[in-house]
Amino acid sequence: MPSPSPSARSRLQDWLPRLVLAPSFALVLVFVYGFIVWTGVISMTNSRILPVYNWVGLDAYARLFAQPNWWMALKNLAIFGSLYITICIALGLFLAILLDQKIRIEGFLRPIYLYPMALSFVVTGTAWKWFLNPGMGFQNTMRQWGWEGFTFDWLVRPDMAIYTVAIAGIWQASGFVMAMFLAGLRGIDSEMLNAATVDGASSWTIYRRIVIPLLRPAFLSAVIVLAHMAIKSYDLVIALTGGGPGNATELPSTFMYSYTFTRSQMAVGSASAMIMLMGIAAIMVPYLYSELREGRK
Repeated sequence: MPSPSPSARSRLQDWLPRLVLAPSFALVLVFVYGFIVWTGVISMTNSRILPVYNWVGLDAYARLFAQPNWWMALKNLAIFGSLYITICIALGLFLAILLDQKIRIEGFLRPIYLYPMALSFVVTGTAWKWFLNPGMGFQNTMRQWGWEGFTFDWLVRPDMAIYTVAIAGIWQASGFVMAMFLAGLRGIDSEMLNAATVDGASSWTIYRRIVIPLLRPAFLSAVIVLAHMAIKSYDLVIALTGGGPGNATELPSTFMYSYTFTRSQMAVGSASAMIMLMGIAAIMVPYLYSELREGRK
């Protein structure tokens, strides 16, 4: 049998990656983008237990924003998201600067900081639920050690429970942010820093004027990743508080699941899912636009 011509071989080499990726692309197209479109369609109907396709326009969105639980979920997301993003970035930057000092035990500390990210949110939520439980966790331990008046009952207080979700989330994600900043720090030209040192700049000035501005891509990436994780946080809340006490730790993700699968309000749940998608898109689109513009420059 004659061997294929060079032109046929080159065409086969060009098409082979596309053929290999085609099944994955088709699955993503159907099960990601297809279901996003389907969810948008359901949000325009009056579906309850099962999907129906009678068009009612934006009625589900009107009912969504009339729900007190939805406003509570948005308020909790604002609290949780702001604390989660701000403290993770501050703590991650501090740890990255600490490890960048070429300390001897860096190889020992780096896995410790990164270990929480290897755990699932269910494991993290369950562990912190035990730790913060007033009857068996931190409060009980401190009282057994002699501090009888010590109180740390945030987990069971409706006004403070959302902060326990933030604590658990920060503990898990700060190591990941540290790794992002550490990679950025290791990519900075050391000659630039040495020149600034020779010119008499203090360490604070070097980090404020040179290092931190050069970490702008790492900052932007960290904000995007953390904001995305905050908006879709579900496992952590369910494992830690179950959305309670009452609805004190309700987030849009738990609201969406509850109204879609528990309260038989599929249209309202789909509308909340579309609002979450719009929130993520409002973060991702400007980021992608800025990256593409920088790439063209």
